[in-house]
Formats: sequence, structure tokens, C-alpha cells
Amino acid sequence: MQASISSKMRKQRATANRHAGHHSSPRLTTELDVRIGVFRQPAMQTPVLVLNASYEPINICGARRALVLVLKGVARTEEEQGAVLHAARMNVAMPSVIRLLEYRRIPHQTRALSRKNILLRDRNSCQYCGIVLTAGELTLDHVIPRSRGGLSTWENLVACCHDCNRRKGNQLLHELTEMKLQREPRSFSLHTSRHIMRMIGSADPSWRRYLYFESEPAA
Repeated sequence: MQASISSKMRKQRATANRHAGHHSSPRLTTELDVRIGVFRQPAMQTPVLVLNASYEPINICGARRALVLVLKGVARTEEEQGAVLHAARMNVAMPSVIRLLEYRRIPHQTRALSRKNILLRDRNSCQYCGIVLTAGELTLDHVIPRSRGGLSTWENLVACCHDCNRRKGNQLLHELTEMKLQREPRSFSLHTSRHIMRMIGSADPSWRRYLYFESEPAA
């Protein structure tokens, strides 16, 4: 009798496990997903410098995207962070700098006019008072207000904190003696992109040899 009950319980558990497996999320199937799909820690978002085949810096991406490019054979790791991801079949060194194996022609033109690119250009800082804030805490201000003929262009849009935006209102800068721009707004060019990479990369010594740092004055 006891053996019969145990057998029924085993069958019930097996049936329940099959149903649970049927409704669970699908397993990762590709070899690439098996290698890196299980790693979700913040380390996968670490910035990685992307070089063209000519060693020219062209972009910054997350570590996960960089690993995808390396494992697909699109790029190779030039510098490592020091950390290693341990997978079932292999160990993968976390890249700090990757280089594309085929040359990509990068057009020397301005980026798309968008809120994200305006904040990148202005380094997430209010262009009137200089305070640095998160993207969600900043607004975009028309230097010449739209109500007075101002257009939505690179030269007329700047990052602005809420306090300065309220203070300025729909007035022109020459009407406000206490407010002035920190710098002249310009289009977001490839040169500006390199400047941002210099700023971010200055904290990572392995990037220095690939970035366009100006020579430091002699002591």
C-alpha cells in the first residue's frame, strides 16, 4: 500500500514538473546566448571604447555589446578590464577596448538633432548656471524663445535646469543681465564625439593611447 502511494506521488510530481517546464520561459538556444546571455550583472554595462580597423576611436558601447562583436568575429579585444566571465564551455575576458576587423567608413557629419544628443553635447550640465544633473532633471531651452521666432536647431537649443528655465521664461539673454550662456551652442560633430570620449576615457588608463589627448603643459 505504501509503495503504491509513493509511486502515485512520484508520478504527480513528474507531471507537475512537465507542466511547469512547458510554461516556463524558453531556454537560450544559440551558442552565443549560452555564452553571455546569463550574465546580467552591472559589469555588462561597463563602457567599452570601440576603434575602427585603423585604430581610430569611433564609439563607446556597453560591455555586453562588445562581447557580442568579439564572439561573432566582427571585432577583437585590444585591451582587457581584468575581469573574466566564466561560462560552461569557456572563459571570456571582459574587454575595455575593442577594434573592428573591417574598416567602417564614418561620415563626418553632425548627429541627429535630439534631446539625448543635446544633453551629450552639453555634458548633462545647465548651460546657464553650470550645475550637472541627470537627464531626467534637465530640460531643453530655446536660447531665442519660440514665441519670439526661435527655431529648434543645434545653435538655439541648450540643456537647462528647471530653475534657470523658469527664470529665463520667454526673454532674450540681453534682457537678462544676470544670465548668460556658459559656451556657445554648436552642432554635435564627430570632433565633439571624440571630446566626449576623451572626457569619459580619462578615468580608464587603457584608453589613453587610443584617444586624442592634447599635450599637457610642461611643469
